[in-house]
Amino acid sequence: MSRPLHSAEQFLGGAGFDRAPWLAVAFGTGIVFWFALSSPAEWLTLIALSLGIAVACAACLQPDGRYPYIRLSGIVVPLVLAAGCGSVWMRSHLVGAEPIARPMVATLTGRILAVEPQPAQERTRIVLATREPGSGRAIRVRLNLPDGIGSTGTWRAGALVKMRARLVPPAAPMLPGGYNFARTAWFSGLAATGSALSVPEELEPGRGGVWLNGLQRALNDHVRSQLDPADSGIAAALVTGDMGGISDADTEAMRDSGLAHLLSISGLHVSSVVGAVYVMALRLLALWPWLALRVRLPVVAAGFGALAGLSYTLVSGSQVPTVRSCIGALLVLAALALGREALSLRMLAVAAFLVLLLWPEAVMGPSFQMSFAAVLAIVAVSGAAPTRAFLAPREEGLLVRLLRHLAMVLVTGVVIELALMPIGLYHFHRAGIYGALANMIAIPLTTLVIMPAVLGALVLDLVGLGAPVWWVAGQAVSLLTAIAHWVASRPGSVTVMPAFGGEALALFIAGAVWIGLWSGRVRWFGLLPAGAGVALLLTARPADVLVSGDGRHVGITSNDGAVLYVLRETKSEFVRDNLIEIASMSGEPVLISSWPGARCNTDTCVLVVTRGGRDWRLLLTRSRGALPERSLAAACERVDLVIADRWLPRSCRPRWLKADRDLLRQTGGLAIDLYDPHIRTVAEGEGRHGWWRVAEVPPRKPSRHPPEHPPSSPALQPSR
Repeated sequence: MSRPLHSAEQFLGGAGFDRAPWLAVAFGTGIVFWFALSSPAEWLTLIALSLGIAVACAACLQPDGRYPYIRLSGIVVPLVLAAGCGSVWMRSHLVGAEPIARPMVATLTGRILAVEPQPAQERTRIVLATREPGSGRAIRVRLNLPDGIGSTGTWRAGALVKMRARLVPPAAPMLPGGYNFARTAWFSGLAATGSALSVPEELEPGRGGVWLNGLQRALNDHVRSQLDPADSGIAAALVTGDMGGISDADTEAMRDSGLAHLLSISGLHVSSVVGAVYVMALRLLALWPWLALRVRLPVVAAGFGALAGLSYTLVSGSQVPTVRSCIGALLVLAALALGREALSLRMLAVAAFLVLLLWPEAVMGPSFQMSFAAVLAIVAVSGAAPTRAFLAPREEGLLVRLLRHLAMVLVTGVVIELALMPIGLYHFHRAGIYGALANMIAIPLTTLVIMPAVLGALVLDLVGLGAPVWWVAGQAVSLLTAIAHWVASRPGSVTVMPAFGGEALALFIAGAVWIGLWSGRVRWFGLLPAGAGVALLLTARPADVLVSGDGRHVGITSNDGAVLYVLRETKSEFVRDNLIEIASMSGEPVLISSWPGARCNTDTCVLVVTRGGRDWRLLLTRSRGALPERSLAAACERVDLVIADRWLPRSCRPRWLKADRDLLRQTGGLAIDLYDPHIRTVAEGEGRHGWWRVAEVPPRKPSRHPPEHPPSSPALQPSR
């Protein structure tokens, strides 16, 4: 073993191996394993295996100085990985909120914890601390108060209220690959969501902690009173993080143009405020010679910047992305005060480790993945030898130097877009193509014009002189939204992608992290896993049949993959958007009754889907009316798949799959591939985590093998 160990030691010693970033990666990997593995037995096995590897390395590799890199890595990395798994397990146990057992309508009495006005949606959203009807368990619920029921200007945090409301458990993913709100609610401490059915009765006015919430609402109201409604939503979002005033059209345009990150207060906004205050304080303090000769001005300026960053974080609601960005900004300030490099891999690793230590569940969210991927791309590009050579000082004119830096900004933007696109496609199933070009204009416009104008106008309003600056801010916001709408409307501006497995994303991130953390030629080995992940992504196909977890909503892609047929019309944008995004469609869905050759009546639809060189016959129920059991059994025998939002008797035996309520409550939503016949379920990715409610009845697993020969019996043909 001496020769391989010696070679590995030489490799680690000569490849620029930096331990700190890899420890953060190991900690995050342990967290990811906890989410990927399904049961406590598997989590304990992972921790025990990691501890065993560490003990084996400590025993077998003696501390004689021959293999310091290998010995330290073999001991520390498994321990940190086990710590990551244990930390998220412990946090899940401490903060996880068990959801309510079933939907209910009840009268609630509780204290308002947070108020979020959402004028664009004509409602107010509150978080209420109350007790679960029936059990008396203390829970937190999130309720929507429509403008007709709850006035947006009366409710304050801390108030004790009483109201009648409809509660539902936090929704699991509707389909495999969909948004997992149940997991988000679990770590947020929410046991239910719902809507108020009566005007809340205030039993006690708000007292504790009202000043901060009141300040946020006062700032929101003031900003909205100074600007047009079309512009005030974005301006308010930049000040307090409240995006409730942004219209759906503007939100969609910002997302499709790659500018959605400008709407949520994160690294860009916090760093802009902190950086502006730091530079301003440094310049102003330098005008005082006595102070400049006796005090280290960068330290004092860093203190002012830190105070500004903390204040901005508090005023903007202290959301996790904002707190994460504030931590990163404070680390940069500390590096500047100590005379160290402001942006480095070690700083990024420390920031990531602190965030994961406080909020380990963030590693699964797009916000954490995209923000740290963007910063890692910036650090990797800026630290590369070609970049340093390209930006090295030389004798040249101002215009040439400016063009050189603009070209580097464009290259960096393209690299960031390439790094973020797979992550965006995995989580949102769509991504903007022209984001790099749009951000070249939008980011300077936001950081150099909009934010200074809005903040300056707020300060000048103290003496009544803010009107001209508000006009500038309004014009700049209008320009920003115009850029977003123009870019989003360009041909081919948006790429849509069907839901694909986490393996593709894991391979891509592993390769990207390898490229970003190593230096020299060895970093290009990361192209292998990254390329494999991209290849899996490009070969992903939409499922042929999509079934929601309650069986009410079914989507079937057309033979050419251009149209999505749905079982029934729905007024729910959530349902419609889920079906369209998971199926990677861009047009409006069409009713299944329009499927060529479909036979539908009030109760059922029967249709033939041709996939993989064979015909698949499907029977779908579409009403709650009584179906004669004998006729239903005969119909089931002549089809391959039966999909129903009701319980079906045992006599209904299709040739392959019976997805009725009995099965769907065990599996959740289904994504069925008929080309290479297999089924993906929501339950496969949930395991025995607390947010996934396992039914008491053992699941009936669907057969994974379809009939060998195409069915030859005629399909059921009810009257249309």
